[in-house]
Amino acid sequence: MTNAKTNAGNLDLLFHPASHYACPDDVLNDQTLSDPEKRVILSSWASDMFAVESCPSLREIPGMSHTIRLADILAALRRLDGEDDDPPRPGGAAMRLRRPWAAAWRRSP
Repeated sequence: MTNAKTNAGNLDLLFHPASHYACPDDVLNDQTLSDPEKRVILSSWASDMFAVESCPSLREIPGMSHTIRLADILAALRRLDGEDDDPPRPGGAAMRLRRPWAAAWRRSP
């Protein structure tokens, strides 16, 4: 028989993490959580549901006394996945697309 009180305590941690953690690093450093549990908490924080209306790069988590930067949450998720802390750089090598109509235009007299 499982202990309902113990199970309820674990669920409370997952569904109301703001009362247990102050920042994404606190979630990552909690050795009692599995990686999937950490991912659930961090992903829920990253949800647009918690976006600050006038500043979508911030998240306002119920139960927290401060806002959290979305960039910090996403960086924590990348660290959880074993990726670098820095986000990928925007853009990439420029690519020229071949335009068949341009080649036909050059051939005509």
